[in-house]
Amino acid sequence: MNASTHVSPDEIRSLFAQAMSRMYRDEVPLYGTLMELVAEVNAATLAGDPALAGRLQRSDALDRLDEERHGAIRVGTPRELATLRRMFAVMGMVPVGYYDLAVAGVPVHATAFRPVDAAALARNPFRVFTSLLRLELIEDAALREEAARILDAREIFTPRALELTERFEQAGGLSAEDAGTFVTEALETFRWHSEATVSHAAYQALLSAHRLIADVVCFRGPHINHLTPRTLDIDAAQHAMQARGIDAKAVIEGPPRRRCPILLRQTSFKALQEPVRFPAGDSRDTGTHTARFGEIEQRGLALTPKGRALYDELLARARDAGGAGSTGDDYGARLTAAFADFPDDDDTLRREGLGYYRYALTEAGRADPAAVAATTVDEAIAAGLVTADPVVYEDFLPVSAAGIFQSNLGGDEQRAYAAQAHQAAFEDALGARVHDPFEIYAAIERDSRLALHAPAR
Repeated sequence: MNASTHVSPDEIRSLFAQAMSRMYRDEVPLYGTLMELVAEVNAATLAGDPALAGRLQRSDALDRLDEERHGAIRVGTPRELATLRRMFAVMGMVPVGYYDLAVAGVPVHATAFRPVDAAALARNPFRVFTSLLRLELIEDAALREEAARILDAREIFTPRALELTERFEQAGGLSAEDAGTFVTEALETFRWHSEATVSHAAYQALLSAHRLIADVVCFRGPHINHLTPRTLDIDAAQHAMQARGIDAKAVIEGPPRRRCPILLRQTSFKALQEPVRFPAGDSRDTGTHTARFGEIEQRGLALTPKGRALYDELLARARDAGGAGSTGDDYGARLTAAFADFPDDDDTLRREGLGYYRYALTEAGRADPAAVAATTVDEAIAAGLVTADPVVYEDFLPVSAAGIFQSNLGGDEQRAYAAQAHQAAFEDALGARVHDPFEIYAAIERDSRLALHAPAR
């Protein structure tokens, strides 16, 4: 097959994201309500803030907004994780970042599969937060061995999906027909299965070890547990959820509301109680399982290492105030008070090197390249020759992700965050190194600065 007949990974990713959205809407009707709610909030926000609309338009973020999703999936074995890495590569998605959620009492570590270059992100920024169960954290040795046996016996990928993944690797791409088949087959890994593969007694034993362990181990496949649209105003979305009677989280995870949003803020509705059937002949053949929930996110500025260090410092200050962690009715006030020390205007954030920005010539700058060349970037911005727009944060916050997991699985908050990371073991299971998100953002900013002086074509 000639490479010119291959469908681009960007197109396959878009097809897969659309197919998953349709599937999840069918499986979880409340997700459709969330989509309508987010669309209404985004339309109102853009109508009320023309400057934001212009900024999103300049940075290619406006067209992608309605299509933007992130999903999350949890797998049980290194083979499952490594195979997902290969399948996501078909869609132009690579592992970015390492997240050790065990430090927050959740027995997994994770990465995010996503596109990384600016053009691919503008086309479709679909990302999947992918967690690997850490069986070694199951204290009961017999239960740990039983969980490993159950996981080793299952196959979560269809033969056709594996065949087409290998074809992509060998041929360097897929035809339109094969790409469509690949999307259909790959989707099966993410589908909900209401039939447990273990007895009710085994399910209860794993559930008692940790709710997430039961969720990963006890079913035919891992199933996607949420699909998250992006809102431009998460506070408005939270209020809209509550106004519609949706059982939303009490606390928005992440930083407080700001004029210049940073990193990521998330909220969700509580996980559904879903009917489950246990194997025929079991002492109890039906039950319920808490697994899937509806999440909404707001994405802000990607922070530099300096900015992230300040963020972590202020978050710790808010959590430690009064010894209450992120609980208590006053947490929002403590968070706002702590983050008063984080600059909240783009000019200061950019000049102090706290966040990444994408630079572009204005119409005046394109008309007078000599003037741009003769000035510094700051001077060119002041003269109206260049714009500097925030680079969108495309990744996740470990504590925020853990908070979402815990609140929806029924786990208690853990406030002992100091623990050893296990990135090397995770990468060994993955079969690849994870990409450094800071390097990706720095490259986007650097390339945009260089383009200011690129000759016109």
